[in-house]
Amino acid sequence: MTIKIMAIERIILNDLEQIKNLQPKGWSDIIPDIKFYIESTFCTPIKATIDDKIIGIGVLITFENTSWIAHIIVDSTYRNKGIGSQIVNELLKKVKQSSIETCSLIATDLGKLVYLKTGFRTVTDYTFLQKEKQFIDCSVSKNIVSFEEKYRKAIYDLDRLISGENRTILLKDFLHSSILYIESKNVIGYYIPTLKEGPIVANSVYAGIELMKFKYSKIDKAVLPSENIEGLDFLKKMGFVETSKVTRMTFGKDLEWNPHKIFSRIAGSFG
Repeated sequence: MTIKIMAIERIILNDLEQIKNLQPKGWSDIIPDIKFYIESTFCTPIKATIDDKIIGIGVLITFENTSWIAHIIVDSTYRNKGIGSQIVNELLKKVKQSSIETCSLIATDLGKLVYLKTGFRTVTDYTFLQKEKQFIDCSVSKNIVSFEEKYRKAIYDLDRLISGENRTILLKDFLHSSILYIESKNVIGYYIPTLKEGPIVANSVYAGIELMKFKYSKIDKAVLPSENIEGLDFLKKMGFVETSKVTRMTFGKDLEWNPHKIFSRIAGSFG
């Protein structure tokens, strides 16, 4: 039986204390992410309430003509009552009312059925890995350099080529910390350690592997699209083991992207 939700409204900062109660087991702290959504102009975080109690949340993240749905969370006592579907459908209304052609998300096993019911289809999956032994090779390529302002546009162009999205509005405030792989004065790859999980995007396997060496000499967890066979093989040779997978799903037009050139995702919110 579907519960009638009295209100679906935008989340505000004062809601964060209540939203703490929705924290799912096994997830990293959701509050920094929800705060980020509230403060970002390209994000629309919403809450479902009954009698002033927040029983569910979700967010729509918009990049020009593409978007992501994330953090669909329902209070455990209200699950299996259609609330998750109502939140997703409310966000999809905003997608359909705009010029957004593609909406993507990362689905856990718990949420996958909800998304299938609302019209999403499976695209691929992401593989999670955990380091079990220390890297042998921690050398740094001479082609790896710190960010300079002259490379900004080239990073945006590379990211758009590989992700299939114009994510400039997300990347722009984090590029000062980025690590680049430069070849013949061209940006072949980037790693942004301060943006969520630390994305690595590269237009060549060699550049991607060198940036992975730089990152994973210090980081114990990795997530990347399962199509990136070379990246997965490298991590396994360096002591990582596969622990789980999640599903990437799409609503609307198929996205033209290059998952085999993504050597580390941004986060579950952005792929």
